[in-house]
Amino acid sequence: MTKHETIKTDSDIDSTRASIDKIDMELLDLINKRLLLAKHIGTIKKEKGENVLDPARESNIINRLLSLNKGPLSKKALHHIFAEIIASSREVQKKETITYLGPEATFTHIAAMNHFGHTVSFVPQTSIRDIFGEVEKGACTYGVVPVENSIEGTVNYTLDLFFESDLKICAEIYHAISHDLLSKTDSLKDVKKVYSHPHAFAQCRRWIGRHLPESVLEECSSTARAAQKASENPGSAAIASSEAAQMYGLNVVASRIEDFSRNVTRFLVIGHDDIHKTGNDKTSIMFVTAHVPGALYKALAPIAESGINMVKLESRPTKYENWNYFFFVDLEGHIEDPKVKETVDMMKRLCMYIKYLGSYPRAKR
Repeated sequence: MTKHETIKTDSDIDSTRASIDKIDMELLDLINKRLLLAKHIGTIKKEKGENVLDPARESNIINRLLSLNKGPLSKKALHHIFAEIIASSREVQKKETITYLGPEATFTHIAAMNHFGHTVSFVPQTSIRDIFGEVEKGACTYGVVPVENSIEGTVNYTLDLFFESDLKICAEIYHAISHDLLSKTDSLKDVKKVYSHPHAFAQCRRWIGRHLPESVLEECSSTARAAQKASENPGSAAIASSEAAQMYGLNVVASRIEDFSRNVTRFLVIGHDDIHKTGNDKTSIMFVTAHVPGALYKALAPIAESGINMVKLESRPTKYENWNYFFFVDLEGHIEDPKVKETVDMMKRLCMYIKYLGSYPRAKR
């Protein structure tokens, strides 16, 4: 390459960077204008007594932008960028506090940040019951709780708490779970002890057997707590997320060590709000039938007759009477849809007890 060509290339870079700087200024100006409009909408919402969080509107914004995007911006990047812009818009309307199953860097925390953005305040809790309690008494605006995993199944404790609580499901989040081995060391040979949550150990059993057969396994209350302990104990490692590595100053010794790659956890956002329909929604209910033959069949008959798709059916002991069960059902559609409302009303006449848990936008898996 000649000297003249080198100078020309540098000049092109400077010119292109100047164009980028100009676009950045325009973006900054437009984002601030958007926030001012959002703040005005917040004032109107307050006067009308409406909620700041509007998952239906937020879902429509993201979906519209995804349909308009021609690239090279990826769908994931677009979603992340606008989730943060929307979070900032909510923040100027009303300060939000989101509580989750802690400590920091748990998968629940990561799912909450992906959903609400990084600008809101996050408060960790040591138990799912505490999350329900903080939201119920108004100390936190919303809570994020795990409800099921594609490999380990349902988080029964979350379901049980819906019987005791008046909170509603405001949104759902699907988060892909990937486990990494984190340590202060860079070598597997130095790892003598591994910390993690029992579910993470179960999901990485084969990898551990092949690569760390002699290591002592110690269970922790969360993968984040495991990362914290690994950061404090030389010669140890943790099975946790890559985000936990950044937070606790650990190296990623091995990535994606889970035995099954399609590991997804579903989380629920709980709060006091009624969410308007988007056209692509779920409705969740729980009910109890009489303990007689055919009772469950009769209770579910209105769903079958209406043609509504039932996407989940789960049973749990009531704990108040032996051999009596709650049934949890997720239906396609929104309670504002006449067909869904009529179906739930028909079920009320066939069940000993029925409770509406909320309608909310259906999340992409």
